[in-house]
Amino acid sequence: MMLKINQLEIENVKRIRAVKIKPSASGLTIIGGNNNQGKTSVLDSIAWALGGDRYRPSAATRDGSNIPPRLHIVMSNGLVVERKGKNSELKVTDPAGHKGGQQLLNEFVSQLALDLPRFMQASDKEKGDTLLQIIGVGDKLMELERHESDTYNRRRAIGQIADQKMKFAKEMTYYPDAPKEPVSISELLSQQQAILAQNGENQRKRQQAAQLEAERDRMGKELALLEERYKTLCSDCDTATRSAQDLQDQSTAELERNIADIEAINVKVRANLDKEKAEMDANDYGQRYAALTAELNKTRQEKADLLNRAPLPLPGLSVEEGALTYNGKRWDSMSGSDQLKVSTAIVRKLNPNCGFVLLDKLEQMDIATLREFGAWLESEGLQAIATRVSTGGECSIIIEDGYIAGEEKPAETKAAWKEGEF
Repeated sequence: MMLKINQLEIENVKRIRAVKIKPSASGLTIIGGNNNQGKTSVLDSIAWALGGDRYRPSAATRDGSNIPPRLHIVMSNGLVVERKGKNSELKVTDPAGHKGGQQLLNEFVSQLALDLPRFMQASDKEKGDTLLQIIGVGDKLMELERHESDTYNRRRAIGQIADQKMKFAKEMTYYPDAPKEPVSISELLSQQQAILAQNGENQRKRQQAAQLEAERDRMGKELALLEERYKTLCSDCDTATRSAQDLQDQSTAELERNIADIEAINVKVRANLDKEKAEMDANDYGQRYAALTAELNKTRQEKADLLNRAPLPLPGLSVEEGALTYNGKRWDSMSGSDQLKVSTAIVRKLNPNCGFVLLDKLEQMDIATLREFGAWLESEGLQAIATRVSTGGECSIIIEDGYIAGEEKPAETKAAWKEGEF
């Protein structure tokens, strides 16, 4: 059950002389009037009565009065809160007739309900932290946000490196006609030496054949004497001739050209290999970037799921990048009515037993905004007591010189009025 203020009586507090108010049970009760008439003094009195000495005004007694302040508030559950006497001592009486103190009040009075501007003037991060703490996901969300930030920074660095490497690879020269591997000069030299050796052997055989032919011609003249030798030589000559007639010399011109061009070829090969390596590096960083993107999206989804499951005090409320948002808008982009809705909803969530809030300086809002906010309060069953520099019809009561305008004032004689009587 949410506790609200049924009735309040205030005497001799700041600018208030004597005021008795019965706020609306739900919706907006606006205390209007011109400046310096006592409107804010009403809110300060309620905060002092319910919030304790931390809210006591430094000069609580009205100027020119010898009568000490008196505060009397009746809550919706029948609880009576009083401050009166020279020391403004607190007296709390519950419906059963038992007395209580400030500790009893603290059970249902939210500090932000008494000082809502403190929340509204807080930074975006402070508002976001307040919301996260009251719905119980602050620590987990902070952990996810740290992980998200770390992943984002790592991904950005990887992406920059990948872009640089790909740009570098694209600018590198490539030779499509070059071999895949560098050419070895020692291998080419070995091939050349093998060919030269083979050609040398061929030349030796040719020389041998020529020598045999010469010998054959010489010995032919001495055929009669050397017939046997001649026959042998003829046989050897035939054999040597047949062996040499099919021999073909190989050209070393191509190898010589390759040896001459080998360094130029290897420059191309190394350039191609460097380009391929640069492209592989770029692709590797691209894959790492994609993996970090997936991790980042997963973390963001976990954040969204965490907030979606949390018992938020108002539909549309969330926290994005540590800042409180409502329907996707940050605080400075919300309407005045939405700012009041968000603040009031968070105050209610902080202490579900507290069914009221105090608001000051609503003159900054137009009539349509006030009506919209008031309608929302009624739909939520919440009570708001607010001040506004105005004497218009939107005001529930008007304060003039410490009194409620239109009500009969006590005679300004002797003590001006009898304490506790209105």
